Amino acid sequence: MRIALITGANQGIGYALVEELAHRMNPEDLVLLTGRSPERVAAATRSAVGGGARVEGRVLDVTDGEAVRRLADEVGGVDIVVSNAVGPLEPGKAPGEQVDEFVDVANVGAQFMLRAFGPILRPGGRLIVVASSLGTLEQLPESLWGRFDGASLDDVEKVVEEWRTAVHDGTAVAQGWPEWINLPSKVAQVAAVRAVAGERREDDLAAGTLVASVCPGLVDTRASRPWFDDFSQAKSPADAVRPIADLILADAVDPALYGELIRDGKVVPWKPSTAR
Repeated sequence: MRIALITGANQGIGYALVEELAHRMNPEDLVLLTGRSPERVAAATRSAVGGGARVEGRVLDVTDGEAVRRLADEVGGVDIVVSNAVGPLEPGKAPGEQVDEFVDVANVGAQFMLRAFGPILRPGGRLIVVASSLGTLEQLPESLWGRFDGASLDDVEKVVEEWRTAVHDGTAVAQGWPEWINLPSKVAQVAAVRAVAGERREDDLAAGTLVASVCPGLVDTRASRPWFDDFSQAKSPADAVRPIADLILADAVDPALYGELIRDGKVVPWKPSTAR
């Protein structure tokens, strides 16, 4: 029996991925749909259409490290983990007013998931963080690249907290950080995955295990609606998750994809091609 677990799964991309995996996995498999609202998790679990694996709901607030560890202990071993939860981000609202909730979910939550579920990932498993093509070094001034490039997970966590503090005290822009907090957050997500992958690569590739971040592209969701005027080229959540499910359910791991940010089966370069 394979076990898949998806965070932020009561709506949008997470919910679509639950349905896609449940449809394509086997009847003896289990897909765990998680979110922090008991009511929304229950409703989403009832409405999820699988056709293959069974779907069960679990309440999980990814910003609560102890809760993440408890669920990992409960599950015991897992084959697929997708860290997808994301906090709200509103245009026109000052960065200092929303950086905490956004970073606590997207970054601290992803770090908790990597630390708790990485050690219980079974051989041949998949450990995936849903990020964005904005999570590359070219989104930052070159003076900041060294904060993330080649960093350990501890290093990434430290930089995130230093940046968060700078947002609050009003010095972030002077230090070179983009004003739009989504950019440093996404870079830090991808850097966290790269840090974990760097430590595990040899053993994981020998076992057929994949650690990676993924970019679903522009997707028509409640979170993206406030930020874009033209959704004519946007994907539906169901369309967006198919390449992610293809990656997750592939029989073999392409070493070129290991540890990388992947969009539609291809690597999104971490550094610009002109970087020294």
